[in-house]
Amino acid sequence: MSVALAGLVLLSAASLVVGVAELDTSVLLHSRVPRTLALVLAGSALAVSGQIMQLLTRNVFVEPSTAGTMEFATAGLLVSTLFFPGAPVVVKMCFGAVAALIGTAIFLRVLAAVPLKDMLVTPLVGMMLGGVVSAGVTFVAYRADLVQSLSSWTTGDFSAVLAGRYELLWIAGALTLLAALLADRFTVAGMGEAFTTNLGLDHRRTVMIGMGVVAVVSATVVVTVGALPFLGLVVPNIVRNTIGDNCRRAVPWVAVLGAGFVLACDLVSRLVIHPFEMPIGTVMGVVGALAFLVILLRGRR
Repeated sequence: MSVALAGLVLLSAASLVVGVAELDTSVLLHSRVPRTLALVLAGSALAVSGQIMQLLTRNVFVEPSTAGTMEFATAGLLVSTLFFPGAPVVVKMCFGAVAALIGTAIFLRVLAAVPLKDMLVTPLVGMMLGGVVSAGVTFVAYRADLVQSLSSWTTGDFSAVLAGRYELLWIAGALTLLAALLADRFTVAGMGEAFTTNLGLDHRRTVMIGMGVVAVVSATVVVTVGALPFLGLVVPNIVRNTIGDNCRRAVPWVAVLGAGFVLACDLVSRLVIHPFEMPIGTVMGVVGALAFLVILLRGRR
């Protein structure tokens, strides 16, 4: 863990000094520090959310971007923009969280109704569900002339993060700490309803708490910096293959590696076409998709 934390510190330091503008106190306090904090908070929170989803669904290929959660959160943001265009960002986040929770519940209901003999089919079901929702959201946004707003929600980008425009991510950070405190409960719930009930734990309530954490984190990240694909899939699987399935032991590793992964991808996005900047969602989409294919192939073997 000490090595991982040292790597995170080095990546954070690099994030503070890399950029086009000349570094001074104003740039540091109003742009670089908020951006670095946003990267750490979003990365750790989404990675832990992916771990929670994988435990509660008992499937290592599930995370917010492969279960339709991100797409439903985007739909909630679109609804709030259509009917309450002047609403504060917090209200939009609440709409996104409710929609994400509904979408996750639909995903779980589909999994319960359709007998799946191969666990590799589960993320494909979620991605198809998300694809349908995304197509509908894109159509409505096009008709309502909100394509630009939709693009900011569906493509992760930290270039606009400034002081005063990222603080909602502290909610995601607080929920990450809550997940760490409830790690043992999530571990037990991941062993099945019968086992959980025999130990005196309310399985349904635990699942609802876990999915509530995932929904709020997803909505908070989407409304602040946009979607970050595959983060919650790649990092938890790397940690699981290294130290096992114990959630309490794995949560710190998942949080630190998730933050480090996002910091590294952000540095690539800022340097690959310097002095211009590529959206981090594009970099994470490429890296995450390749890692997803590797994990799928390993799972098949």
